[in-house]
Amino acid sequence: MRQAYRITKKTDRNIGLILLLWFVLVGGITAVVAYLVFGTGIFGIITTVVFGLLSGLLAVLIVFGRRAERAAYAQVEGQAGAAAGVLQMLRRGWHTKPAIAFTKNQDVVHRVVGKPGIILVGEGNPARVRSLLAAEKKKHARIGGEDVPVIDVIVGQGEGQVRLTKLVKHIQKLPKSIKPAQQTAVMNKLKALDAMRPAAPMPKGPMPTSMKGARRAMRG
Repeated sequence: MRQAYRITKKTDRNIGLILLLWFVLVGGITAVVAYLVFGTGIFGIITTVVFGLLSGLLAVLIVFGRRAERAAYAQVEGQAGAAAGVLQMLRRGWHTKPAIAFTKNQDVVHRVVGKPGIILVGEGNPARVRSLLAAEKKKHARIGGEDVPVIDVIVGQGEGQVRLTKLVKHIQKLPKSIKPAQQTAVMNKLKALDAMRPAAPMPKGPMPTSMKGARRAMRG
């Protein structure tokens, strides 16, 4: 939490005041309601204080988690390798492999395998990334066959691109196309393809730290 707060503070300088206001507002309203319901007895006073504190803390955690996530995205958006960090937020049922293909200019293609099929995520210069994605799409289409869709996504702010802040939701909303057994079979085939590739050095930068802090904040 402390690390996430420091990260958030860099781009959201009023975060402390905002959290305090939410604590006072939500906690105060809850305390007033509890007071009206439970009365002025010992039990009523204790219940009022407990409800006020807990509701205020809950509001702080929710608001902080959201603002920490936005702050982390703001710090890494546009940096090489940022999409790899964001894709790590995909958990159960998703298999992410960063930098399966790359150029010397730090154009990178990452891969996600899930129920929608094979998702190839490119980041970098749009023109170069499209060429890289096209080549990778052909390779993966041969492995997946006709029954496994191969979907390409370009991270960016241009037309037809997906912003970094919406990447995870965009992938999660893709239509489900394959069953778990197919997904396992595809993963096994992809291991052979990956074994033939050279190791891909990920670009250095603040992305891993920032996104790690955001994930911790969202967990509370």
